[in-house]
Amino acid sequence: MNGLRFLLTRFAPATVLAAVFAVLTGAAYAQADDCKNRGQLDTLFCDENKDLVADSPKDPKKWKNPSTLVFTYTPVEDPAVYENAFKPFLDYLGKCTGKRVVYFSVQSNASEIEAMRAGRLHVGGFSTGPTGFAVNLAGAVPFAVKGDEKEWQGYHLIMIVKKGSSYQKLADLKGKKVAHTSPSSNSGHLAPQVLFPPEGLLPGKDYQFVFSGKHDQSVKGVEAGDYDAAPVASDVFYRMARRGEVKAEDFRIIYKSPMFPTSSFAYAHDLAPEFAKQLTKCFYDYRFTPEMVKTFGGADRFFPITYQKDWAVVRKVAEETGTPFNRGAYEKESAREETARKKALEAKAKK
Repeated sequence: MNGLRFLLTRFAPATVLAAVFAVLTGAAYAQADDCKNRGQLDTLFCDENKDLVADSPKDPKKWKNPSTLVFTYTPVEDPAVYENAFKPFLDYLGKCTGKRVVYFSVQSNASEIEAMRAGRLHVGGFSTGPTGFAVNLAGAVPFAVKGDEKEWQGYHLIMIVKKGSSYQKLADLKGKKVAHTSPSSNSGHLAPQVLFPPEGLLPGKDYQFVFSGKHDQSVKGVEAGDYDAAPVASDVFYRMARRGEVKAEDFRIIYKSPMFPTSSFAYAHDLAPEFAKQLTKCFYDYRFTPEMVKTFGGADRFFPITYQKDWAVVRKVAEETGTPFNRGAYEKESAREETARKKALEAKAKK
């Protein structure tokens, strides 16, 4: 998250966000009180089949079958890049569903989550870490990740340093300036807290991290010398290199984690069940254009997944770092991100 954007347009402080949650969970949603199982889902939702995602509303009158389908993709980099990248798919999706499809650019993970929670986003791609918040707080139902015929596409947490630096292993970074991306990011913040200590480096103790806001900003910051190192998602790093934004040979990777699932594609839980079924089939049947294959690192399709099974490792990292995907953690981290955003803007203004 690059600072909390309120709904679709404005950044909002945590106090305003809390007020929004209070309103949305008021009397209008009293029907959720008869829920027999909710798990970690917000009070707006129910999970009686215990698959860890929100059930479709029991009342058919609450099902949505929109005439205009709103789609977006996680803002890990420049949103405009992905609006262009997904255009062939969105043209296809419009024909497949018989609906008008629009791409809505978001500037932060928080704005994407809030848009779905507010009913203004129907389907979208969520970053790996924020997927958990989207599921529990916005009723997102993950159903696919990018992949190929054999498997879904994953990524690694990598720690990058400048090639000309003296750093060869994680322990060399003690006392150095390291950029994390945002509090909700799996590879950019949560996973390092679990995976780095066994390698001799304890984030927050051996080094005090700063939040850059996005993976691409961390990469650029290391390149510019603003940071000594940064943990980032490998898929973002290599996409930037393929597009010529950075040269991979200018960096050295001193750590590489096991593979995590890449960004999920999820629809809003209150879509009419038959339409949700049609929508997911449209995704599964589509084959990427050559340009999309290039943009997305060789992936050529949307590969079926479930949040319960395929996000287990991500949930484990979140739990072990004391950052469960619940409202309390979300509001707390959103407030931290707003503070980090302001500091980043102030630092940029001084340059």
